[in-house]
Amino acid sequence: MRLLSRMPLAFALLALALAGPAAASASAHDRADGHGPSQVVGHVYVNDNTAGTNTIGAFDRHADGSLTPESGSPFAAGGAGSGSGLASQGAIQITDNGRYVIAVDAGSNQISVLRIRRDGSLRAQSVVSSGGALPDSITIHGDLMYVANSGAGDSNYTGFILGHHGQLFPLAGSTVTLSATAAPADVLFNANGTKLVGTEVGPSTIDSFTVGRSSGLLQAAPHSPIAAQGLGPFGSEFRPTNPDQLFVSNAHNVGAGTGTISVFNDSVNATLTPIAGSPFADDQTAPCWVEITHNGQFLFTVNTGSGEISRYWIAPDGALTLLGSTPVSATGGVGAVDARLSPDGRTLYVDESRIGKVGEFAVNGGNLTELTSSPVSLPAGATPAGITVN
Repeated sequence: MRLLSRMPLAFALLALALAGPAAASASAHDRADGHGPSQVVGHVYVNDNTAGTNTIGAFDRHADGSLTPESGSPFAAGGAGSGSGLASQGAIQITDNGRYVIAVDAGSNQISVLRIRRDGSLRAQSVVSSGGALPDSITIHGDLMYVANSGAGDSNYTGFILGHHGQLFPLAGSTVTLSATAAPADVLFNANGTKLVGTEVGPSTIDSFTVGRSSGLLQAAPHSPIAAQGLGPFGSEFRPTNPDQLFVSNAHNVGAGTGTISVFNDSVNATLTPIAGSPFADDQTAPCWVEITHNGQFLFTVNTGSGEISRYWIAPDGALTLLGSTPVSATGGVGAVDARLSPDGRTLYVDESRIGKVGEFAVNGGNLTELTSSPVSLPAGATPAGITVN
């Protein structure tokens, strides 16, 4: 307010006028009669992974957790999607500064950067080669980004620097080559950007690295990659309140109801050590995508094979207590994939790729309740892979 008081009246009025459209957009869905969606408080973006021109589905996120399509959605990403599901976590992300959406274009081996406008709509900013084949997962810390390329002919982790205007610049010397059978499903920084891990579904191993403080280059931990504790290590997440605790889903264990979640301590040199009692039973089939509440107390994993979301309490040492599971209602939930929490932690959004919709779940501690407005349809032709929220 002090800045406004020092400005000439004309400039103050101009500033308020310029702010007007954004303010109107923010309240466009705020109905005075109490009916319809509540106030827009953020947005949800889904990588549609559409064949040909890839698009990003965008939604207004309301205070009650419900979603409505963003005006102009879907938005062209710049590259091409694969037109089929990606077996990965993290195919779309929002940059730390909140200015850009970054998405993989698996059909054209590219990465797209889109600018987030004030009203939540998107504008294509830049497109760059992913440095490999079939990019399927990205992770960002500050201006440093890594992508997992999962194509059998050119599989690797490759780094990029995000420029001030949304350009991605390849990081020289950053590429870590993987085997033709690696099939990486997730690449992930810890909260302070000092460690990076990647899951290799093919050989059931986990890659672990330290990240150069000034160079951004990866240094493999002793004995990396390590053997996973189950078949098909898939989704992963570091505990938000402890960057040295890593949680990994084991998606391909044989038989119904045999899924597990592994918990590791990550040492200074990035050596991963399973904690006592790990892996922890899931009692569901194909736990793939992992999301942890912002306070670090609860973990949710989406069981693609059995159509349930398992819920755990996390002890201080990382040990998991299974609280139960919540069904994804539409089509029995089978085919639900990536999941992300809203910034306030009150809503979990689930990419239901099999039916091209997004599920909405209210979060109360370790409990989930699907909203009556769920699920919400994605644009026609979407074969969605990845979801992100602001």
